[in-house]
Amino acid sequence: MERVRLEFPEDAIVHRQPLSVRITDMNYGHHLGHDAVISLMHEARATALAHCGMSEGDMGGYPCVAADLAVQYQAEARWPDQLVVETAIPVPGRRVIAVFHRIRRAQDGQPVATARVNLMLVDPEAGRSVAVPEVVRAALQGDVDVA
Repeated sequence: MERVRLEFPEDAIVHRQPLSVRITDMNYGHHLGHDAVISLMHEARATALAHCGMSEGDMGGYPCVAADLAVQYQAEARWPDQLVVETAIPVPGRRVIAVFHRIRRAQDGQPVATARVNLMLVDPEAGRSVAVPEVVRAALQGDVDVA
């Protein structure tokens, strides 16, 4: 099976989050583990959404859930590497918000991992996904400082 490379949408970056590899993030191979990568991206995503004036629990009145996740690894990171997690959010689809993350080592800029998580907004009472509200689209596509 041919591997499809995730293309990180540079023009859709909404936030950059500095983080570091903690000793507890190391796996048996003595590098950043998969579970830690997911946690670091989750923290960066929560911060990026807050930067856009939202939270995972309230995006236009609805909570979001991860519908799927794809992660591709490019390099290793080890304790105590400093990292930068870039979060990019292209224009949302009707029912899905694609959020891309790229983790880079701060010291050399080398990409460690690139990921895409598709978020869906849900009506908890109905137990169904809902269309992405215009207020969410506007917040995600606003003029955001990426410093």
